[in-house]
Amino acid sequence: MKLIVTGGAGFIGSAVVRKAVADGHHVVNLDCLTYAACLDNLASVAGAPNYVFEKADIRDAEAMARIFATHRPDAVMHLAAESHVDRSIDGPGAFIDTNVRGTYVLLEAARAYWVGQGRPEGFRFHHISTDEVFGTLGETGQFTEETPYAPNSPYSASKAASDHLVRAWGETYGLPYVLTNCSNNYGPFHFPEKLIPVVILKALAGAPIPVYGKGENVRDWLYVEDHADALLTVLARGENHRSYNIGGENEAKNIDIVRKICAILDVRRPKATPYADQIAFVTDRPGHDLRYAIDPTRIRTELGWRPSVTLDEGLERTVDWYLANEPWWRALQDRAGVGERLGVKA
Repeated sequence: MKLIVTGGAGFIGSAVVRKAVADGHHVVNLDCLTYAACLDNLASVAGAPNYVFEKADIRDAEAMARIFATHRPDAVMHLAAESHVDRSIDGPGAFIDTNVRGTYVLLEAARAYWVGQGRPEGFRFHHISTDEVFGTLGETGQFTEETPYAPNSPYSASKAASDHLVRAWGETYGLPYVLTNCSNNYGPFHFPEKLIPVVILKALAGAPIPVYGKGENVRDWLYVEDHADALLTVLARGENHRSYNIGGENEAKNIDIVRKICAILDVRRPKATPYADQIAFVTDRPGHDLRYAIDPTRIRTELGWRPSVTLDEGLERTVDWYLANEPWWRALQDRAGVGERLGVKA
């Protein structure tokens, strides 16, 4: 199968590209290389005969038309997005432009290509989204595919809008699509502005480890390589015009994640005092959702998929990867906003 993967130089996108190439698919990585992209994430596949990189912006209709015509894909996996909630609070316009307008331009390019090819039944537009579109949960309950949308941040609102566009293009124009909403990803190559890499790198630097509010916010953690496997499973076997929630079945409070990482570092890179002594509670993020939790029944029962990596195992793998790949994260720390507290302008 020939795939166009948008955002393939990002965290989740690069995991999908690496997995797809290893599985023998022909992959066109389409990325405009914004601040969060890193081609070093793809060093292991850069020379593969079934891998091509196209530097292009999904908002550029002419470029999208050229890439579809040149590569003639069997499917599109759309991961390109602005994704950091704190940045969306400070600058929501970029999120509307990329996540909403960019998705519209990509959908139109995919539709024109699909129609021009005679509307092949095997074509797929796979839109990769987030559980944040569903809003927040209390202490009980889980998000299902039927949970009403109730986004609470500019980021999640922009992703909700893009989800609705994909569904509308399917219903109005018949464009074959599948849609997935995932829980929080973590693992190797995670850009160093998200919670888990921030904790690791602040700890190693001997700096305060910032925890929003009291650290009581709960997330369902999904190891990124498990997510890539799930996405390719949905692409291959998911039902057209259907959505699938992908969760890690690993709920934890943020403060517990931080303490687990500190405990791993106490063993892997011991120092005179425990790393947990560096934890510093800071003012909470505006509109910070309390809890996310995924009900994975549909993907488990219909497609036979479930995560393979436990939270403790995944965190150990992730810490070990950052300890072994210091040149990778050092090179990213000078990028705009990395290491700064963002999202406090509301």
